[in-house]
Amino acid sequence: MGMSVTISAATEQDAEQIFKLQYLCFQSEAALYGNYRIDPLVQSLDSLRREVAGDCVYVARLGDEVVGSVRGSTTEEGAASIGKLCVHPRLQGHGIGARLLRAVEAALAEERGATRFRLHTGHRSEGNLRLYRRVGYRTVGTFDSPDGVPMILLEKPAGTYVATA
Repeated sequence: MGMSVTISAATEQDAEQIFKLQYLCFQSEAALYGNYRIDPLVQSLDSLRREVAGDCVYVARLGDEVVGSVRGSTTEEGAASIGKLCVHPRLQGHGIGARLLRAVEAALAEERGATRFRLHTGHRSEGNLRLYRRVGYRTVGTFDSPDGVPMILLEKPAGTYVATA
């Protein structure tokens, strides 16, 4: 490729690229569940812009192209919710997702006082589950999402950075 992928906080100018990337990346999840109404596919660009403005959002860039993103927000009790982690299909399997998670976790802990992190993924999403477990997340429960997909809820305490390789 000749360029390295960099991780940085997203800006409002990134919203449209994140929106398109999210739509591309979550197609495989939708196919896995036979459900194309999952939240990342039906989210509006305006809603995503509000998240970029108010939440902790990080992107992975290859040159000027956004090739990955993740979002996080905190609750009043110190928990951080992390979601919509995605990496362009052509770049998956190279540690970008783990780097994005580490960046958003660090920012949520340092800037927003998060003491633990929570995220969820569909019960059939083995690649996602492998990544999350590899970086220290443990299953703490299950639930059905509003779109009907059975989800696995995972959590880890802040400051838990496990090997990403």
